[in-house]
Amino acid sequence: MVSRLVLLLLSLFLGTALAEIPAPVAQVLRNRGLAAADFSAFAQEIGADQPLLSINADIPRNPASAIKVLTTYAGLELLGPAYQWQTRVYLGGPVQDGVLRGDLILQGGGDPFLVNEYFWRLLQGLRDRGIRHIGGNLLLDNEFFQLPALDPGAFDGQSRRAYNALPDALLLNFQTIRFVFFPESGNIRAFAEPNPANLVIDNGLRAVAGACQGRHRRIDMRVAEAQGITTVRFTGDYPLACGESDLYRAVMPNRELVHGVFRDLWEELGGTLEGTLADGRAGGDPFYSLPSRPLAELIRSMNKFSNNVMTRQLLLTIGAERLGAPGTPAKGRQAVLDWLKANGLAFPELVLDNGAGLSRRTRISARNLGRLLLNADASPYRAELISSLPISAVDGTLRRRFRNEPLASQMHIKTGTLDNVRAMAGFLTTRSGRRLVVVSLHNAPGVDQGSGTEVQNALLRWLFDR
Repeated sequence: MVSRLVLLLLSLFLGTALAEIPAPVAQVLRNRGLAAADFSAFAQEIGADQPLLSINADIPRNPASAIKVLTTYAGLELLGPAYQWQTRVYLGGPVQDGVLRGDLILQGGGDPFLVNEYFWRLLQGLRDRGIRHIGGNLLLDNEFFQLPALDPGAFDGQSRRAYNALPDALLLNFQTIRFVFFPESGNIRAFAEPNPANLVIDNGLRAVAGACQGRHRRIDMRVAEAQGITTVRFTGDYPLACGESDLYRAVMPNRELVHGVFRDLWEELGGTLEGTLADGRAGGDPFYSLPSRPLAELIRSMNKFSNNVMTRQLLLTIGAERLGAPGTPAKGRQAVLDWLKANGLAFPELVLDNGAGLSRRTRISARNLGRLLLNADASPYRAELISSLPISAVDGTLRRRFRNEPLASQMHIKTGTLDNVRAMAGFLTTRSGRRLVVVSLHNAPGVDQGSGTEVQNALLRWLFDR
């Protein structure tokens, strides 16, 4: 075990003395045995010429989800806050007496928030326009994005976790299904939202007595696919004391999810589909188009709740709109780099990767992330960006921090956490009314387990009193 003294000597050797760090922050580093060399911070008052605080500010570090501030701000600037994605429907034949004599083609436009309710509205729009029976196949056109072969489990081996869902031009419900469990007459009932026609739930859960010590701790989920049907088998004990709970998981490929949900909702609306699922290519004029909610609204989900796949959809859309469809990660990154350079914000150390921060490769310095925030504060879209960030003790990923403290509601800050990474970037109003941008990037073993949050809190409390 490396002693705290050795860690402190190492931090001095690498050029950062604890004496340069605010005393409360230095105390947490000492108590936790953390090297100052692994910690970067930057803070500057809005309108000031020089930073109030700069610690290892030029060292590139992994910002985790704090990088979403860059992607969403770039989206506002490059697409505009009123930008809307379009999900379009094309017909492969004429409609006669309510019958489509041909295929129905769904063309994805990259909508990051095509959730079940919006998909229902899309299908209701078809019924309202006179289609009852589809005589051909359901064709999916998702060529607005072009992605390399990706493994959803490559990041951490958890391929079915919602945060690992992959982008798709026709992404439905973030590719996830909400499984709901609740006690009923001494048993545990389970159902799915949405409920695709090609999904079967095999519920083997046992209702048991005793305290609730983690609703899903004793649940085992197994997924099997055969003949176009996905079966999800739940087994294990579920304490009755846990009451109702839910579990979000990606259990089938996105195209199969679209097919299954389409059939379920279409039949619920009284429609029929004669054919099956296939890939297709839209052409001509669309029969019907469903716009998404505006970008300024959707970045709230990306930042407040750190939605990875939504942010990845945004980066791909930036690439498609600025450099031409299909959107690719490379085009998205290039469009953002071009925009930064055009605004005097060339960041030579920047590695944007997928734009969401779910990456071991992403890098940026605390100073440059701070410069980005200073630039954003002068943007016409300042209010849209700031209002998308979590508010301390109020919502998002900050809802539990600084409750019953003067810092409550005084911060709009995007946080970021990965294994061995704890980061934040945003805006702070001090006790005296000064407005600051603040960035902290901490990359060290175990900082995601609580010690990194302690360091952040000490820094924010110290800045609040300036």
